[in-house]
Amino acid sequence: MHLLRQVICNRRAATHVGKYVRGFVSTTNVRPSAEALTVPAPDGSETPANPKLLKIVNDIAALNLLEVSELSSLLKKTLNLPDAPAVAYGAGAPAAAAPAAEEEEEAGPAVIQTLFKVKLNSFDESKKIVLIKELKNQCEGMNLVQAKKFIESAPAFVKEDLSKDEAEALKVALEKFGAVVEVV
Repeated sequence: MHLLRQVICNRRAATHVGKYVRGFVSTTNVRPSAEALTVPAPDGSETPANPKLLKIVNDIAALNLLEVSELSSLLKKTLNLPDAPAVAYGAGAPAAAAPAAEEEEEAGPAVIQTLFKVKLNSFDESKKIVLIKELKNQCEGMNLVQAKKFIESAPAFVKEDLSKDEAEALKVALEKFGAVVEVV
């Protein structure tokens, strides 16, 4: 499968897949190999490549993207492989360890939110002026005109990346002046 990913990434083009791929896929699992197995060479020494494997590699490298896609889906179907992201195949972890890792993730601690946003949803029209003044005081660098335009464009985020305490304090301060605010 690693080889197929490399072929897809290389985007090499060719014109033949035909009977060879179908024949290769249908015979690899059906008939046992009648050829004698060779003893692998010790580490560090280079061995001559198996001509049969070289032919397969060359044929796969000559496929175009559509043919590689067809080959991949055919291999998945024939070998009964699940559709999984490419990272799962290249991770190097044994297949039996995958369910254990999923159980550890489920049992792990839940993600705790540490940064919050304060969103102005709406406001009381009768308290608009005092709310504009309060918003100007709460947000550094905002003048009255900017505060007025901001309030009229509600719903909008007043401040982002606040701690829980700061977000709650800002919410209370704005709600005191007729705003409908939520902490997200």
